[in-house]
Amino acid sequence: MKINFLIIAFLFLANSFVKGQTYAFIDSDYIMENVPEYKEAKEKLDKMADAWTKELEERFAVIKTQKDNYNKEEILLPQEEKTKRKEEIEKLEKETIELQTQRFGLNGDYFIKRQELIKPIQDRIYTAMKKVAKSDGYTFVFDKANQSNLIYADKEADISNLVLEEMGIDQD
Repeated sequence: MKINFLIIAFLFLANSFVKGQTYAFIDSDYIMENVPEYKEAKEKLDKMADAWTKELEERFAVIKTQKDNYNKEEILLPQEEKTKRKEEIEKLEKETIELQTQRFGLNGDYFIKRQELIKPIQDRIYTAMKKVAKSDGYTFVFDKANQSNLIYADKEADISNLVLEEMGIDQD
């Protein structure tokens, strides 16, 4: 009997705890698309990435041409010239791969520039979301973007526009 009472009491408390919590969600992709600074930062990043990609593609094209020429002429070349050309091609490949890593690697130029341009915007969004959540009494706020596990959300629980409003961004 005592155990049943404890189980019932526990279930009652757990149920009231869950009912006392309120949930909301945001769509950070939607919010960022409506932040003018984000559009500008994304354009800058895209231009830089395009330029770096073009540079790398040109280098890889040069390497391919050198390899093709080497393969065509290999039979006619003396051993010393073969070795020299192979070393030049290998050196160019190594430099190009290093440049690719420098530009697009884990801590490369693109990552650093993205942190510099985008992170402050993400921080502003987080700060505004936190203010809205606290003022409206939300216990949890989920982000429906970024592959979240949010399966269903009532549109009424979407506070994305409130976050934009908190950031001082007008909605048309």
